[in-house]
Amino acid sequence: MKKKKKSPIFRRLNYFSPIERHSNQHSQTTYEDRDWEDVYRNRWQHDKVVRSTHGVNCTGSCSWNIYVKNGIVTWEGQRLDYPSTGPDMPDFEPRGCPRGASFSWYIYSPLRVKYPYVRGVLIQMWREALNSSKNPLEAWKSIVENPEKAKAYKQARGKGGFVRAEWSEVLKLISASLLYTIAKYGPDRNVGFSPIPAMSMLSHAAGSRFMSLIGGPMLSFYDWYADLPPASPQIWGDQTDVPESSDWYNSGYIMTWGSNVPLTRTPDAHFLAEARYKGAKVISISPDFAESSKFSDDWLSIRQGTDGALAMAMGHVILQDFYVNQKTERFIDYAKQYTDFPFLVTLKEENRTFTAGRFLHAKDIGRATEHDEWKPAVWDEDTDGFAIPQGTMGSRWDGKGKWNLRMVDEDSEKPITPRLSMLGYEDMIGTVNIPYFSHDGNKVLERPLPIKKVILNGEEVFVSTVFDLTLANYGVNRGIGGQTPASFDDPEPFTPAWQEPITGIKSEMVIKIAREFAQNAIDTEGRSMIIVGAGINHWFNSDTIYRAVLNLVLLVGAQGVNGGGWAHYVGQEKLRPAEGWQTIAMAKDWGGPAKLQNGTSFFYFATDQWRYEDQEISGLASPIAKTSRYKHHADYNVLAARLGWLPSYPTFEKNGIDLYKEAEKAGAENAQQVGIYIARQLEEKKLKFSIEDPDNEKNFPRNLFVWRANLISSSGKGHEYFLKHLLGTTNGLMNDDQD
Repeated sequence: MKKKKKSPIFRRLNYFSPIERHSNQHSQTTYEDRDWEDVYRNRWQHDKVVRSTHGVNCTGSCSWNIYVKNGIVTWEGQRLDYPSTGPDMPDFEPRGCPRGASFSWYIYSPLRVKYPYVRGVLIQMWREALNSSKNPLEAWKSIVENPEKAKAYKQARGKGGFVRAEWSEVLKLISASLLYTIAKYGPDRNVGFSPIPAMSMLSHAAGSRFMSLIGGPMLSFYDWYADLPPASPQIWGDQTDVPESSDWYNSGYIMTWGSNVPLTRTPDAHFLAEARYKGAKVISISPDFAESSKFSDDWLSIRQGTDGALAMAMGHVILQDFYVNQKTERFIDYAKQYTDFPFLVTLKEENRTFTAGRFLHAKDIGRATEHDEWKPAVWDEDTDGFAIPQGTMGSRWDGKGKWNLRMVDEDSEKPITPRLSMLGYEDMIGTVNIPYFSHDGNKVLERPLPIKKVILNGEEVFVSTVFDLTLANYGVNRGIGGQTPASFDDPEPFTPAWQEPITGIKSEMVIKIAREFAQNAIDTEGRSMIIVGAGINHWFNSDTIYRAVLNLVLLVGAQGVNGGGWAHYVGQEKLRPAEGWQTIAMAKDWGGPAKLQNGTSFFYFATDQWRYEDQEISGLASPIAKTSRYKHHADYNVLAARLGWLPSYPTFEKNGIDLYKEAEKAGAENAQQVGIYIARQLEEKKLKFSIEDPDNEKNFPRNLFVWRANLISSSGKGHEYFLKHLLGTTNGLMNDDQD
């Protein structure tokens, strides 16, 4: 009998791979429970989608879809509807990282504190004291003024022992401690610390407003954990104004310097990759082969902490090749317009050598103008005389509204051509002393300098320009003799050969990178960029490292150019509604100015680290200085507090409330008269600043509020000092203060 032909569909259904055929031959239908699959399906169910972001300090602000079911976040996914930045720019999306994709794990972490906890020994004392005292204030007093009780709860710190308490009793305990401190020692013994407001504006403002209303100071955070680069406000006067990360794409040459972009700027890392595809060259400067190094064409494996030496050597090359050996018109024009290079500096003569003094300003040249000591002068080639350019520091505050940088005389408004250098116009070639700070001892470099003599008010004054002093400092050979390096191979400060044994980077590589960076700026009209990160901000005197790096973008006219300049991605996060936020956060709507203090000074004294200082000022002072006023660092901080240069809290050794009452008793009728009374007390040595005697119990900070931070554990520089002197608990401090 002839077999019936199978249909094509039947043949397809039975067409299995060898593995499938094998499986089909040996498997039967099963009835095992598959309800577990519902757990997985339910994991992705949701009843609504909410758009949100994460309040973290990566500054990414990535937009996420938050999938919610019954009020619980079930999962999150990236939003993909960012507006286009145009056909010539890559899109911002996708923005996000694994940390953002798992943020709900943080929200529902079992480690999150949901209830108030207090050390068991303290809450037990508090409950007993409340039962035996007539009010909470007396209860707290009975604890804190009893040496044995105070020591018992303080030494329990750092050892666990937390017990859950009720909100009512904890709030009562805190309030009692605050009121007790305010009444006995003063409101500025209660201190607050919280990191960057931009992470969570409301949370930060709530706490800082409370501190301001009770008269307590708020401590800074950037300087304490070395986040904000101090060189930025030193140079430009702002926090850290940098371009949007998409501007990396516009660059033609990028150096990632101490910045590990893929790790710390994950949402923006694609811009760096896309810039490479577009043709930008990328240089990685990092001690380790970091994630950012894989983006690079050249990797400079620098020794930790020696970035300043590398930057100085690169600056030496740029100045020598592009300002002296050949005059790059674009660089020179930029330097005249946007840097302080053409401004005149007075020189002090002693023993036939000179040292740099201060800027020559409008008052010196007899120019009658408001804020004349804040308006530095240049030499105008058009008039062969002095000029005050529009837009200097004094112009900003004289009320005339002419503080935009323009190369015109601020009075006549006639165009000026500032002279960049006195070379070729000098009256003499002198020797200028340059302080040189080195690991093998500080010394003085004697460098040649073109000097101009001018007669001011009948006196002979020596001047030169910032540009001339800068070339002398970098050791650029201008053919005017003196102790100047003969070539890049001369191991004198600050040549490529000099930096090699310091940084471990071959001088040939330094010369190559510096020339490429500058030449790219010429070819692209300034699109040379340095992405700087906190990797170079955690070193002693890091501001000088930064300034050496930032000089490079200024020397090649890159700052302020799209695709050029510096891009700093630690501490650039800002509050956009700053004015309104400050009013709320600092309680400006209620009273006077907020009490703000730099955290570094506060903790230096509060943790008694000043007592362990073993390095005298003489080891850090400029070798040009004759003598140091003080031997100890703390004395300079005291001086700064006394002269009003730095706020310091607690301020006075007496309670501020008591001082006010004293002033009223002496006849003061308003705040101004109270201030006069206190100033007189200071002048007559009847009143001292707390910082003058930080170990006196009257001057201790008493309550420290910490929120949104892990201050003691992760941000406490000198952890054991914190334990011993700030917290009064068991510690592992092995050195003595040699009191």
